[in-house]
Amino acid sequence: MSISDQKAALRKAAYAARKAAFDQGHGLAATAALLAEIGPVRGRIISGYMPIRTELDPVPAMTALAGENRICVPVIEAAGQPLRFREWAPGAPMVVGPFGAKVPASGAWLEPDILIVPLVGFDKDANRLGYGGGFYDRTLAKLRRGRGTVRAIGFAFSAQELPALVKEPTDQVLDVIVTDAGTVRPPTAPLP
Repeated sequence: MSISDQKAALRKAAYAARKAAFDQGHGLAATAALLAEIGPVRGRIISGYMPIRTELDPVPAMTALAGENRICVPVIEAAGQPLRFREWAPGAPMVVGPFGAKVPASGAWLEPDILIVPLVGFDKDANRLGYGGGFYDRTLAKLRRGRGTVRAIGFAFSAQELPALVKEPTDQVLDVIVTDAGTVRPPTAPLP
């Protein structure tokens, strides 16, 4: 079985687990854990995302963080390219972007130093299984090369945890994954 086939099978299982957790409404605990993980920050540029389908919704956390920080959301410009990030604020006019995710109709382009990252599945070592387009892997690689100190925080239901994921050389490990049941850190990650 190829790596692509293995990832496709894992995505199918993770989608089913995510839908079940979504239907049970475990989002409030995850939002509180996300805000605790990010901590009281001021003057930062934080990327969230507009949830699609059964993704865990980071908008309540983004709204809470917007008073002291600049918030942005990802915009897909083209296949094979890193994401760009457009400034967002609560109540900002939105339009439908690629893959059905809403994006701000206008706003400044920003470069985040903290990213709240959606995912399909993850493992105990904070490896992320995404949708298969490689957008976040390319984006994190670019930001980490350019800035070095970029925090990537996965946001998921604990039910999305999978067995050890097969890694490809382009896959980017997250700094931490926040779930409704706590956090998952890579074995070598220092505590905040």
